[in-house]
Amino acid sequence: MRIRRIDLFQADLPYSGGTYMLSGGRKFSVFDATIVRMETDTGLEGWGESTPFGSNYIAAHALGARAGIAEIAPSLVGRDPRQVERLYDVMDSALAGHAHAKTALDVAAWDILGKATDMPCWMLLGGTTARRMPAISSIHAGSPEDMRRRVAEHRAKGFLGHSVKVGALDGEGGPALDAARIEASLADRQPDEFFLVDANGGLTPETALRMLNLLPHGLDFVLEAPCATWRETLSLRPRCPVPIILDELMQTDEDLAQAIALDACDGIGLKISKAGGLTPGRRQRDTARAAGMTISVQDTVGSTIAFAAVAHLGQTVPEKILRCILDCRDMVTKQLAEFDAPLVDGGVLAPAAPGLGLTVDRAALGDPVASWD
Repeated sequence: MRIRRIDLFQADLPYSGGTYMLSGGRKFSVFDATIVRMETDTGLEGWGESTPFGSNYIAAHALGARAGIAEIAPSLVGRDPRQVERLYDVMDSALAGHAHAKTALDVAAWDILGKATDMPCWMLLGGTTARRMPAISSIHAGSPEDMRRRVAEHRAKGFLGHSVKVGALDGEGGPALDAARIEASLADRQPDEFFLVDANGGLTPETALRMLNLLPHGLDFVLEAPCATWRETLSLRPRCPVPIILDELMQTDEDLAQAIALDACDGIGLKISKAGGLTPGRRQRDTARAAGMTISVQDTVGSTIAFAAVAHLGQTVPEKILRCILDCRDMVTKQLAEFDAPLVDGGVLAPAAPGLGLTVDRAALGDPVASWD
Protein backbone atom coordinates (compact mmCIF):
# COMPACT_ATOMS: atom_id res chain seq x y z
CA MET A 1 0.00 0.00 0.00
CA ARG A 2 1.28 3.44 -0.95
CA ILE A 3 0.08 7.01 -0.61
CA ARG A 4 -1.17 8.07 -4.04
CA ARG A 5 -2.53 11.54 -3.35
CA ILE A 6 -2.78 14.12 -0.58
CA ASP A 7 -5.48 16.82 -0.72
CA LEU A 8 -5.43 19.91 1.49
CA PHE A 9 -8.61 21.75 2.49
CA GLN A 10 -9.32 24.95 4.42
CA ALA A 11 -12.48 25.65 6.43
CA ASP A 12 -13.60 28.44 8.75
CA LEU A 13 -15.11 27.25 12.04
CA PRO A 14 -17.13 29.98 13.80
CA TYR A 15 -16.99 29.89 17.60
CA SER A 16 -20.34 28.75 18.98
CA GLY A 17 -20.32 31.35 21.76
CA GLY A 18 -19.78 34.40 19.55
CA THR A 19 -16.45 35.72 20.87
CA TYR A 20 -14.00 33.62 22.89
CA MET A 21 -12.14 35.65 25.53
CA LEU A 22 -8.72 34.42 26.63
CA SER A 23 -6.14 35.80 29.05
CA GLY A 24 -4.07 38.77 27.93
CA GLY A 25 -6.94 40.35 26.03
CA ARG A 26 -6.92 37.70 23.27
CA LYS A 27 -10.21 37.32 21.38
CA PHE A 28 -11.37 34.76 18.81
CA SER A 29 -14.58 34.45 16.82
CA VAL A 30 -13.57 32.15 13.93
CA PHE A 31 -10.99 29.38 13.84
CA ASP A 32 -9.08 28.52 10.65
CA ALA A 33 -9.09 24.75 10.10
CA THR A 34 -6.67 22.78 7.95
CA ILE A 35 -7.96 19.40 6.76
CA VAL A 36 -6.02 16.65 5.00
CA ARG A 37 -7.33 13.79 2.88
CA MET A 38 -4.76 11.07 2.24
CA GLU A 39 -5.60 8.54 -0.51
CA THR A 40 -3.82 5.25 -1.16
CA ASP A 41 -3.36 3.16 -4.30
CA THR A 42 -5.84 0.65 -2.85
CA GLY A 43 -8.60 3.26 -2.66
CA LEU A 44 -8.51 3.66 1.12
CA GLU A 45 -8.54 7.24 2.36
CA GLY A 46 -7.69 8.83 5.68
CA TRP A 47 -8.61 12.18 7.20
CA GLY A 48 -6.89 14.47 9.67
CA GLU A 49 -7.25 18.01 11.00
CA SER A 50 -5.10 20.71 12.55
CA THR A 51 -6.86 23.83 13.82
CA PRO A 52 -4.62 26.17 15.83
CA PHE A 53 -6.22 28.39 18.47
CA GLY A 54 -5.50 31.56 16.56
CA SER A 55 -1.92 32.69 16.01
CA ASN A 56 -0.97 33.80 19.53
CA TYR A 57 -1.85 30.78 21.67
CA ILE A 58 1.33 28.79 21.00
CA ALA A 59 3.88 28.95 18.16
CA ALA A 60 1.38 27.67 15.61
CA HIS A 61 -0.97 29.27 13.10
CA ALA A 62 -3.17 28.12 10.24
CA LEU A 63 -1.10 29.58 7.40
CA GLY A 64 1.95 27.94 8.94
CA ALA A 65 0.17 24.59 9.14
CA ARG A 66 -0.66 24.69 5.45
CA ALA A 67 2.81 25.90 4.50
CA GLY A 68 4.31 23.08 6.56
CA ILE A 69 2.10 20.49 4.89
CA ALA A 70 3.20 21.82 1.50
CA GLU A 71 6.80 21.30 2.60
CA ILE A 72 6.17 17.75 3.83
CA ALA A 73 3.54 16.26 1.50
CA PRO A 74 5.75 15.59 -1.56
CA SER A 75 8.03 13.45 0.61
CA LEU A 76 5.10 11.27 1.71
CA VAL A 77 3.68 10.39 -1.71
CA GLY A 78 4.68 6.80 -2.50
CA ARG A 79 5.22 5.86 1.16
CA ASP A 80 3.32 3.21 3.12
CA PRO A 81 0.96 5.11 5.46
CA ARG A 82 0.52 2.10 7.73
CA GLN A 83 4.08 2.47 9.02
CA VAL A 84 3.16 5.46 11.16
CA GLU A 85 6.47 5.75 13.02
CA ARG A 86 8.48 5.55 9.79
CA LEU A 87 6.17 8.05 8.14
CA TYR A 88 6.81 10.41 11.04
CA ASP A 89 10.56 9.97 10.54
CA VAL A 90 10.08 11.13 6.95
CA MET A 91 8.10 14.17 8.14
CA ASP A 92 10.80 15.07 10.65
CA SER A 93 13.43 14.78 7.92
CA ALA A 94 11.42 17.03 5.61
CA LEU A 95 10.62 19.72 8.20
CA ALA A 96 12.13 20.36 11.61
CA GLY A 97 9.59 21.15 14.31
CA HIS A 98 6.19 22.60 13.33
CA ALA A 99 4.28 19.79 15.02
CA HIS A 100 0.93 21.36 14.19
CA ALA A 101 1.70 20.97 10.47
CA LYS A 102 2.40 17.26 10.93
CA THR A 103 -0.75 16.55 12.93
CA ALA A 104 -3.29 16.30 10.12
CA LEU A 105 -0.99 14.07 8.05
CA ASP A 106 -0.21 11.78 10.98
CA VAL A 107 -3.87 11.41 12.00
CA ALA A 108 -4.84 10.67 8.39
CA ALA A 109 -2.24 7.88 8.32
CA TRP A 110 -3.70 6.37 11.51
CA ASP A 111 -7.16 6.53 9.93
CA ILE A 112 -5.86 4.53 6.97
CA LEU A 113 -4.07 2.05 9.25
CA GLY A 114 -7.31 1.38 11.07
CA LYS A 115 -9.25 0.89 7.85
CA ALA A 116 -6.54 -1.36 6.41
CA THR A 117 -6.66 -3.62 9.47
CA ASP A 118 -10.44 -3.27 9.98
CA MET A 119 -9.81 -1.96 13.51
CA PRO A 120 -10.70 1.29 15.29
CA CYS A 121 -7.76 3.54 16.06
CA TRP A 122 -8.28 2.97 19.80
CA MET A 123 -7.49 -0.72 19.28
CA LEU A 124 -4.22 0.09 17.49
CA LEU A 125 -3.33 2.65 20.15
CA GLY A 126 -3.56 0.07 22.93
CA GLY A 127 -7.20 -0.90 23.39
CA THR A 128 -10.30 0.67 24.87
CA THR A 129 -11.03 1.03 28.55
CA ALA A 130 -14.69 0.59 27.54
CA ARG A 131 -15.53 3.43 29.93
CA ARG A 132 -17.36 6.57 28.91
CA MET A 133 -14.86 9.40 29.02
CA PRO A 134 -15.97 12.49 30.97
CA ALA A 135 -16.21 15.48 28.66
CA ILE A 136 -15.05 18.92 29.69
CA SER A 137 -16.53 22.23 28.58
CA SER A 138 -14.53 25.33 27.68
CA ILE A 139 -15.79 28.36 29.63
CA HIS A 140 -14.14 31.48 28.22
CA ALA A 141 -13.37 34.45 30.46
CA GLY A 142 -16.26 36.81 31.20
CA SER A 143 -18.08 38.27 34.16
CA PRO A 144 -18.43 35.93 37.16
CA GLU A 145 -22.21 35.74 36.74
CA ASP A 146 -21.96 34.97 33.03
CA MET A 147 -19.38 32.24 33.60
CA ARG A 148 -21.55 30.66 36.30
CA ARG A 149 -24.45 30.68 33.84
CA ARG A 150 -22.39 29.04 31.09
CA VAL A 151 -21.12 26.35 33.46
CA ALA A 152 -24.75 25.61 34.35
CA GLU A 153 -25.69 25.40 30.68
CA HIS A 154 -22.93 22.88 29.99
CA ARG A 155 -23.82 20.95 33.14
CA ALA A 156 -27.36 20.65 31.73
CA LYS A 157 -25.91 19.30 28.47
CA GLY A 158 -24.16 16.52 30.41
CA PHE A 159 -20.62 17.85 30.80
CA LEU A 160 -18.89 16.56 33.93
CA GLY A 161 -15.82 18.79 33.63
CA HIS A 162 -15.37 22.50 33.10
CA SER A 163 -12.31 24.43 31.97
CA VAL A 164 -12.71 27.91 33.46
CA LYS A 165 -10.57 30.59 31.86
CA VAL A 166 -8.82 33.25 33.96
CA GLY A 167 -5.91 35.65 33.52
CA ALA A 168 -7.37 39.14 33.79
CA LEU A 169 -4.98 42.02 33.30
CA ASP A 170 -4.77 44.53 36.15
CA GLY A 171 -6.73 47.03 34.10
CA GLU A 172 -9.51 44.45 33.66
CA GLY A 173 -9.82 43.58 37.33
CA GLY A 174 -6.71 41.45 37.88
CA PRO A 175 -6.53 38.74 40.57
CA ALA A 176 -9.69 39.94 42.33
CA LEU A 177 -11.78 39.43 39.16
CA ASP A 178 -10.19 36.03 38.52
CA ALA A 179 -10.90 34.90 42.09
CA ALA A 180 -14.53 35.97 41.67
CA ARG A 181 -14.71 34.08 38.36
CA ILE A 182 -13.47 30.90 40.02
CA GLU A 183 -15.77 31.19 43.02
CA ALA A 184 -18.81 31.84 40.81
CA SER A 185 -17.99 29.03 38.38
CA LEU A 186 -17.65 26.52 41.24
CA ALA A 187 -20.63 27.84 43.21
CA ASP A 188 -22.97 25.05 42.08
CA ARG A 189 -20.33 22.31 41.84
CA GLN A 190 -21.73 18.78 41.85
CA PRO A 191 -19.97 15.86 43.60
CA ASP A 192 -18.93 14.18 40.31
CA GLU A 193 -17.65 17.32 38.58
CA PHE A 194 -14.05 18.29 37.81
CA PHE A 195 -12.81 21.85 37.37
CA LEU A 196 -9.73 23.14 35.59
CA VAL A 197 -8.88 26.79 36.20
CA ASP A 198 -6.91 27.62 33.07
CA ALA A 199 -4.85 30.78 32.75
CA ASN A 200 -3.32 29.82 29.39
CA GLY A 201 -0.01 31.23 30.62
CA GLY A 202 -1.59 34.60 31.49
CA LEU A 203 -0.47 34.87 35.14
CA THR A 204 2.80 35.69 36.83
CA PRO A 205 3.75 33.95 40.09
CA GLU A 206 2.69 37.12 41.90
CA THR A 207 -0.74 37.42 40.31
CA ALA A 208 -1.35 33.67 40.63
CA LEU A 209 -0.61 33.74 44.36
CA ARG A 210 -2.71 36.85 44.89
CA MET A 211 -5.62 35.19 43.08
CA LEU A 212 -5.31 31.97 45.09
CA ASN A 213 -5.06 33.87 48.39
CA LEU A 214 -8.34 35.64 47.67
CA LEU A 215 -10.28 32.37 47.34
CA PRO A 216 -12.25 30.77 50.17
CA HIS A 217 -10.71 27.61 51.61
CA GLY A 218 -11.74 24.23 50.27
CA LEU A 219 -12.55 24.93 46.60
CA ASP A 220 -11.70 21.79 44.61
CA PHE A 221 -9.93 22.54 41.31
CA VAL A 222 -6.59 22.24 39.55
CA LEU A 223 -4.66 25.17 38.11
CA GLU A 224 -3.74 24.74 34.46
CA ALA A 225 -0.95 26.57 32.63
CA PRO A 226 -0.65 29.39 35.16
CA CYS A 227 2.48 30.99 33.72
CA ALA A 228 4.06 31.48 30.31
CA THR A 229 7.61 30.37 31.13
CA TRP A 230 9.35 27.51 32.87
CA ARG A 231 11.07 29.88 35.32
CA GLU A 232 7.79 31.39 36.45
CA THR A 233 6.15 27.98 36.72
CA LEU A 234 8.98 26.55 38.80
CA SER A 235 8.87 29.62 41.03
CA LEU A 236 5.14 29.17 41.63
CA ARG A 237 5.17 25.39 42.00
CA PRO A 238 6.41 25.03 45.63
CA ARG A 239 4.12 27.85 46.81
CA CYS A 240 0.96 26.76 45.00
CA PRO A 241 -1.67 25.14 47.27
CA VAL A 242 -3.49 23.38 44.41
CA PRO A 243 -2.31 20.85 41.80
CA ILE A 244 -0.72 22.27 38.65
CA ILE A 245 -1.43 20.97 35.16
CA LEU A 246 0.83 22.01 32.28
CA ASP A 247 -0.39 22.59 28.76
CA GLU A 248 1.20 25.26 26.55
CA LEU A 249 4.67 24.57 27.98
CA MET A 250 4.16 20.86 27.29
CA GLN A 251 4.56 20.45 23.53
CA THR A 252 7.38 18.03 22.75
CA ASP A 253 8.47 14.72 24.27
CA GLU A 254 11.46 16.61 25.66
CA ASP A 255 9.19 19.11 27.40
CA LEU A 256 7.43 16.27 29.19
CA ALA A 257 10.74 14.68 30.19
CA GLN A 258 11.88 18.02 31.61
CA ALA A 259 8.64 18.50 33.55
CA ILE A 260 9.06 15.06 35.12
CA ALA A 261 12.70 15.66 35.98
CA LEU A 262 11.88 19.02 37.60
CA ASP A 263 8.64 17.82 39.23
CA ALA A 264 7.03 20.84 37.61
CA CYS A 265 3.45 19.58 37.54
CA ASP A 266 0.93 16.93 38.57
CA GLY A 267 -0.65 16.32 35.17
CA ILE A 268 -0.67 17.33 31.53
CA GLY A 269 -3.13 18.68 29.01
CA LEU A 270 -2.30 16.44 26.06
CA LYS A 271 -3.49 18.26 22.94
CA ILE A 272 -3.28 16.22 19.73
CA SER A 273 -2.24 19.05 17.40
CA LYS A 274 0.16 20.53 19.95
CA ALA A 275 1.88 17.16 20.31
CA GLY A 276 2.01 16.65 16.54
CA GLY A 277 -0.58 13.90 16.09
CA LEU A 278 -1.42 10.48 17.47
CA THR A 279 2.10 9.06 17.05
CA PRO A 280 3.79 11.47 19.49
CA GLY A 281 0.53 11.67 21.45
CA ARG A 282 0.71 8.02 22.44
CA ARG A 283 4.35 8.46 23.49
CA GLN A 284 3.40 11.34 25.74
CA ARG A 285 0.46 9.34 27.10
CA ASP A 286 2.77 6.49 28.11
CA THR A 287 5.47 8.76 29.53
CA ALA A 288 2.97 10.68 31.64
CA ARG A 289 1.43 7.43 32.86
CA ALA A 290 4.83 6.08 33.87
CA ALA A 291 5.44 9.27 35.87
CA GLY A 292 2.10 9.00 37.68
CA MET A 293 0.63 12.10 36.07
CA THR A 294 -3.03 12.65 35.31
CA ILE A 295 -3.97 13.30 31.69
CA SER A 296 -6.59 15.41 29.95
CA VAL A 297 -6.80 14.52 26.26
CA GLN A 298 -7.79 17.57 24.24
CA ASP A 299 -7.08 19.62 21.16
CA THR A 300 -6.70 23.34 20.79
CA VAL A 301 -10.05 23.55 18.97
CA GLY A 302 -11.49 21.91 15.88
CA SER A 303 -14.34 20.18 14.13
CA THR A 304 -15.58 16.62 14.52
CA ILE A 305 -12.50 15.40 12.61
CA ALA A 306 -10.20 16.76 15.32
CA PHE A 307 -12.48 15.44 18.04
CA ALA A 308 -12.36 11.91 16.62
CA ALA A 309 -8.60 11.76 17.22
CA VAL A 310 -9.13 13.07 20.78
CA ALA A 311 -11.77 10.42 21.47
CA HIS A 312 -9.69 7.51 20.19
CA LEU A 313 -6.57 8.44 22.17
CA GLY A 314 -8.60 9.30 25.26
CA GLN A 315 -10.31 5.90 25.09
CA THR A 316 -6.94 4.23 25.77
CA VAL A 317 -6.05 6.19 28.93
CA PRO A 318 -6.79 4.27 32.16
CA GLU A 319 -9.79 5.63 34.02
CA LYS A 320 -7.71 6.31 37.14
CA ILE A 321 -5.56 8.94 35.42
CA LEU A 322 -7.94 10.27 32.72
CA ARG A 323 -9.45 13.47 34.02
CA CYS A 324 -11.43 14.39 30.93
CA ILE A 325 -11.48 14.86 27.18
CA LEU A 326 -12.31 18.15 25.49
CA ASP A 327 -15.38 17.89 23.27
CA CYS A 328 -14.30 20.56 20.80
CA ARG A 329 -17.45 19.88 18.76
CA ASP A 330 -19.23 22.05 21.31
CA MET A 331 -16.92 24.98 20.57
CA VAL A 332 -17.74 25.49 16.88
CA THR A 333 -20.93 25.81 14.88
CA LYS A 334 -19.68 24.11 11.71
CA GLN A 335 -19.07 20.37 11.71
CA LEU A 336 -17.28 18.66 8.83
CA ALA A 337 -18.08 15.01 9.51
CA GLU A 338 -20.39 12.57 11.26
CA PHE A 339 -18.95 10.68 14.21
CA ASP A 340 -21.03 8.30 16.29
CA ALA A 341 -19.89 9.38 19.76
CA PRO A 342 -22.71 11.26 21.49
CA LEU A 343 -22.38 12.70 24.98
CA VAL A 344 -24.43 10.28 27.13
CA ASP A 345 -24.60 10.10 30.94
CA GLY A 346 -21.81 12.65 31.21
CA GLY A 347 -19.38 10.84 28.95
CA VAL A 348 -18.32 9.85 25.45
CA LEU A 349 -17.47 6.41 24.06
CA ALA A 350 -15.46 6.22 20.84
CA PRO A 351 -17.08 4.01 18.17
CA ALA A 352 -15.76 0.64 17.04
CA ALA A 353 -15.83 1.47 13.33
CA PRO A 354 -12.50 1.05 11.48
CA GLY A 355 -10.01 3.89 11.65
CA LEU A 356 -11.38 7.11 13.09
CA GLY A 357 -14.92 6.03 12.23
CA LEU A 358 -15.73 9.27 10.41
CA THR A 359 -18.05 10.07 7.51
CA VAL A 360 -16.68 13.33 6.13
CA ASP A 361 -19.00 15.88 4.54
CA ARG A 362 -17.18 16.55 1.27
CA ALA A 363 -19.66 19.23 0.24
CA ALA A 364 -18.91 21.22 3.40
CA LEU A 365 -15.21 21.19 2.56
CA GLY A 366 -15.47 22.30 -1.05
CA ASP A 367 -12.50 21.93 -3.37
CA PRO A 368 -8.93 21.35 -2.15
CA VAL A 369 -6.69 24.37 -1.93
CA ALA A 370 -3.70 22.21 -2.84
CA SER A 371 -2.97 18.62 -3.87
CA TRP A 372 0.07 16.38 -4.30
CA ASP A 373 0.27 13.10 -6.23
